[in-house]
Amino acid sequence: MINILLIFVYLLLGVALQYVKWFPSDSYKLINKFVVYICLPALALYYIPKVHWDNQLLYLIGVTWIGFSLAFFLFRFLGKKYGWSKKLVGCLIITAGLGNTSFLGYPIVNALYGSEGLKMAILVDQPGTFVVLSTLAVVVATLYSKEATSGAEIVKKVMLFPPFICFLVAVFANVLDLDFHDYFQLAFQKLGSLLTPLAMISVGLQLHFDSRSQHWKFLWIGLAYKLLITPALLFLLYVVILKQHGLMIQVALIEAAMAPMIMASILATSHGLKPRLSSMMIGFGIPISFVTLAFWYFVLQYI
Repeated sequence: MINILLIFVYLLLGVALQYVKWFPSDSYKLINKFVVYICLPALALYYIPKVHWDNQLLYLIGVTWIGFSLAFFLFRFLGKKYGWSKKLVGCLIITAGLGNTSFLGYPIVNALYGSEGLKMAILVDQPGTFVVLSTLAVVVATLYSKEATSGAEIVKKVMLFPPFICFLVAVFANVLDLDFHDYFQLAFQKLGSLLTPLAMISVGLQLHFDSRSQHWKFLWIGLAYKLLITPALLFLLYVVILKQHGLMIQVALIEAAMAPMIMASILATSHGLKPRLSSMMIGFGIPISFVTLAFWYFVLQYI
């Protein structure tokens, strides 16, 4: 319980810092870089070499691939049917199709399911959300903004991204049945432990609410898909159809129900895909997700 309370404390601290005049308004950018380039790779290097491969891990990895693919077909269909602009469709695909499986997902899963759950959450995020963001989401952003980006540039961007390199190193270590020296493991663990406070403070610093926006209808459509429809469809697939149960499935479904991803919003905004709507998906999605996550958590206690 104390871990859940600390999440709210860090989040509120980040919100409060927005109103401190001497505190840099763009400090979240530095925090994000530290989390992305230091904390996330450290967790991958600490946990992934210890993972014992099982085909059931595909349930974790498949969360974002399935969710993003469904978002693509759904919003593309709705866009054609109702005459939505390409930028609106691209914005909804990216922001509703990608969940905050690391910044929010890691601390929340760690609080609910402990270190064993966190180990599984990393598999949802690294080969799942992170790879989808770096590949499919970049392609969608490019196509719907008419920006010219070659396939070679996309591949280069993914392969040279430091967290992805660390992920590959951790995977190779796992395949070779190797692990790092105890001193390195301790360093990775300590650096990884900074993720929760830093990530939640960063989220708080970036929360903004635009009550005068013209995008309310699309906001609720996007959030309904991300917070309710995605986890419901995966629940139907994993639990009802495939008859899967246990901690792994609970972690997978909780991660599927996470709020929209901050980096997805940044990607959409940087490509000119409805920046205000992208910001609203984060600003409203994160607080609302605490309510919907509580709902899904209690539902999953009975599977």
